[in-house]
Amino acid sequence: MMVTSAGILLYRRSAPSGVEVWIGHMGGPFWARKDSHAWSIPKGEYLDEEPLVAAKREFAEEMGTPAPETDYVLLGSFRQSSKKTITVFTAEADFSPERITSNTFALEWPPGSGTVREYPEMDDAGWYAEPEARSKLVKGQAQVLDALLRRLAGTAPAPGT
Repeated sequence: MMVTSAGILLYRRSAPSGVEVWIGHMGGPFWARKDSHAWSIPKGEYLDEEPLVAAKREFAEEMGTPAPETDYVLLGSFRQSSKKTITVFTAEADFSPERITSNTFALEWPPGSGTVREYPEMDDAGWYAEPEARSKLVKGQAQVLDALLRRLAGTAPAPGT
């Protein structure tokens, strides 16, 4: 069975840095001391929902704040190295929550210890200029950033083509 996720990539234009994107640092002990390629767009799996509805739900769960009320545009569907496909929506918005309060997941840590703890799905988030975001995003999401830049430059193909 193919696993599908939906997510939102917010962006804003900034005079000194050009384009900035909103991304989050993945939570849990595996990612705790990592910065390079340890960030992601807010996203998550869905089954019986419309992708945009799922993307907004996942954004709210991972940020602790609803996605901005704005017009979202389908950026495309992107195959990840994990064989998962992410359907990504984008919008220009100046999102600035007071804090990030992600939902949590249970994990036995250290493995085999019998100790199960709760960890946030995302433990930090913020705006990053495109070059820095590229070094922070998990490698499979660089293509999402590339698609956004093509779209903003007016050279993007229609989603799904």
